[in-house]
Amino acid sequence: MRPLLICDCDEVLLHMVRHFGDWVGERHDMDFTVGSPEIFSSLRHRATGEAPGREKVWELLDGFFPHEMGRQTLVPHAAESLAVIAELADVVILTNLGDQCREPRIEQLARFGIEHRVECNRGGKGDPVATLVAEHGHPVTVFVDDLPVHHESVAAHAPEVHRLHMVSEPELAPHIPLSPHAHARIDDWRDATRWIIGRFTASLPATDLTRAEA
Repeated sequence: MRPLLICDCDEVLLHMVRHFGDWVGERHDMDFTVGSPEIFSSLRHRATGEAPGREKVWELLDGFFPHEMGRQTLVPHAAESLAVIAELADVVILTNLGDQCREPRIEQLARFGIEHRVECNRGGKGDPVATLVAEHGHPVTVFVDDLPVHHESVAAHAPEVHRLHMVSEPELAPHIPLSPHAHARIDDWRDATRWIIGRFTASLPATDLTRAEA
C-alpha cells in the first residue's frame, strides 16, 4: 500500500484565470483582473464598468468548462513533479467541476502527460477527501489546493491529511495569503515536490506531527 496525493488542477497543475480572462474579453467584452483573489469581483463589463452578478459569473465559468479548456497551459514543472511523486505514491486529481467535465479533464491532462484518476466535486473538498482517504487505507495523505476554503474544509473533515497551499499563477499568488488551515505554502512545484516527499518519507499522518515539523 502506498501513500496518497490528492491534488487540485486549476492554478495548481494548469493555469486557468489568465486564459479565462482572455476568453471573457474576446467573447463577452469584459475585463478580468487576474490579481484579484475573488473571481466574482474580478470581472467588469467594458461598456459600463459594472460587475456581473454571481449567476452570470457561474454562467461564464460553465461556458469556459469544458468548451474552452484547450486554452489552458501547464504550470512549470507540474508534470515532471507528479511523475516523480507517482513513483512512490498514488495520485488522485480532485477538481471542482461538474461531472460533465470529467472526461474532458482526463483528456486535457493526458495531453500534458498527466494520467491519473480524476474525480469531480462541487463545494467543499473535505468530504470527498475523507472518502478518498478511507477508501485508500494508507495513513499518509497529502492534499494540494490553491483555495483556502478547501484547506479549511479538509482540516475539518480529514485533519490527519497534510495540507499544502499552492497558488501557481504568479499574478495571483501575491494577493492570496497563506491559508491558516494549511501546513505550508509553496507555489513552485520543485520545492513542493521535496515537501510532499518529506511527508511521505516521515510516514506519519498530520495529526501525529507538530505544525512546525509539518
